[in-house]
Amino acid sequence: MSRRYKITLLISLYIAQGLPFGFFSVALPVLLREAGYSLKEISALSLVALPWVLKFLWAPYLDHTGTPRRWLLGFQFFSIIATLLLIFADPSRGLIVMIAAAFGFSMIAASQDVITDGLAVRMLDTRERGLANAIQVGAYRFGMILGGGLLLAVFARTNWQVTFICMAGLLTLTVLPTLALDEPAAAEQSTYTARQLAIGWLQRLLQPGILRFTLIIFLYRFGDQMVATLLGPFLIDQGMNKEGIALLKGTVGSGTALLGALIGGWFAFTAGRRTAVLASGIAQAASFTPYIVAAMGIGGVPLLWVATILEGVIGTMATVALFTLMMDASDPEHAGTDYTLFASVVVLIGPLGNFSGAALADALGYAPAFTAGSILALLGTLLVIRLLDQKPMPARIALVWKIGKEVTGD
Repeated sequence: MSRRYKITLLISLYIAQGLPFGFFSVALPVLLREAGYSLKEISALSLVALPWVLKFLWAPYLDHTGTPRRWLLGFQFFSIIATLLLIFADPSRGLIVMIAAAFGFSMIAASQDVITDGLAVRMLDTRERGLANAIQVGAYRFGMILGGGLLLAVFARTNWQVTFICMAGLLTLTVLPTLALDEPAAAEQSTYTARQLAIGWLQRLLQPGILRFTLIIFLYRFGDQMVATLLGPFLIDQGMNKEGIALLKGTVGSGTALLGALIGGWFAFTAGRRTAVLASGIAQAASFTPYIVAAMGIGGVPLLWVATILEGVIGTMATVALFTLMMDASDPEHAGTDYTLFASVVVLIGPLGNFSGAALADALGYAPAFTAGSILALLGTLLVIRLLDQKPMPARIALVWKIGKEVTGD
């Protein structure tokens, strides 16, 4: 399997996941508001995130039954059929159908993500995983831009039916690379009991080093999540209007995230894991400094633009570094399950950081909250480096942790 094909396949699969999510999380709320629904009613769309939190429960079943090609083609074709069925829906006549559709697409995308991540771990060598995570972050974000931006623009100029025909067409294009994916030989497929498939995620969580690695993820992400939750309200309190925030955090933020994904992937590819994790983590902690200064009343809107660009690029680089390490820690035999467990930890850290950051900002103000987040991000990074230097765990991390660009495989 050539590197070009592997990259093309992963790009198409992650775009296929991001495209519907972008539409249902970005474009659909706009359309529903325009149709006269209340903000409280529209907030029900937050259910789309639930499958991404819970997907670890069915990850072992997807990981150890069927084949990646069959699962992926099934999910992709089902998405296309569901998209075509939505041509006959009307958001102005009922919210239940839209919420059910959003939840259904989220279930498909979350399940497809289990297969895609497992496939990436199995088919990529050590160096290629840095590029894979740049693709993961960048292609998914690009898919969201297509779903939340391009399709909304199509709707503004045409109608509901044309919009979903376009979505179905885009999803169909993402199927083409999957058609060329080889099926594994029958001898390579393992069999597991129903009990193992039902609680396989728990058995994997209790494997040596896995819980320790979840601590690594927490330390590396918590400070960043404390700051991230405050940025939207902070921009409002700084006097920016909704249009300005949409441009800043939407268009510019997405563009800088794509750039950060490319840089982060290249950095993990060339510099090695330890250097990428350390440098990106320290840079991420430092990138919050402009927000601290702005919260002190210095710099105004121009400084907020600088802060957003820095945070978008460097924050995504740190994400790529962590996600690459998560792939390294995943056992190829249980790749989808392991990586999904780690990804679920990342998702769960979000609400913890959100609550902590909001509580601190309410009590002391934005500047102290941003400062605390920055300090925790820095300390977390240094603790991660210390822990992994002392005892790289799981064992697969030891194979890549201090090795630089000379790594060429597992």
